[in-house]
Parts: sequence; C-alpha cells; structure tokens
Amino acid sequence: MLKGLGGLADMGKMMKAAQDMQTKMAEMQDELNRVTVVGESGAGLVKATATAKGELTALDIDPSIFNADEKEIVEDLILAAIKDAQSKASDKSQEEIQKMTEGLGLPADMKLPF
Repeated sequence: MLKGLGGLADMGKMMKAAQDMQTKMAEMQDELNRVTVVGESGAGLVKATATAKGELTALDIDPSIFNADEKEIVEDLILAAIKDAQSKASDKSQEEIQKMTEGLGLPADMKLPF
C-alpha cells in the first residue's frame, strides 16, 4: 500500500546528493581561483602567473631582454610564457576536478561543467 513512498525517500536522497555536489562544485570554483601556476619561457626570463582557471594575474619580465632590435623576440617570449601558464592552469584544473569527482564517488573520467 505504501510502496510508492520508497521512491520519494530515494528522490530525497538524490536531491540531497545533488545539493552536496553543487556546494562542492562552488567550493572547487573558489579553490581554482586561489591556486596559481607559473608559466615560463626563455629559461625563466619571462614568467606568467595565472590562476588554475587560466586568469592571468602577473607577468614578470627580466629587464635584460629589453632591446629595441629584439622586440619580436620579447613578444614571442611573453606569448610563450602566457601559453605555458594557461596549459599548466588547465592541467591543474583537471587535476583538482578529478580529486573532487573521486571524493564524490563519480567516475574519474566524468567531465564536469567548468
């Protein structure tokens, strides 16, 4: 007679699990904004710092590379450092997401919407 109520209890558990996952995803987003990575080029002459979400936060350029005749080289080094930081940010983000999915008991290869 009350067999249908078991489904409601399961639905309640699913809703609670969904809320927990949403909270953990929000925490992960905050964490990805706090974690930083540093990309380099030119043997460390140019360094780009970014959050794990890929937002560029700092650029450090060794003054020894400033030479008007080598403007294109400096530009290339800057772009290379930024690309390196973005690549590292993407890798770090995926690493953090994988930790979260494992903690939630989800498949390791599940792609979450970040």
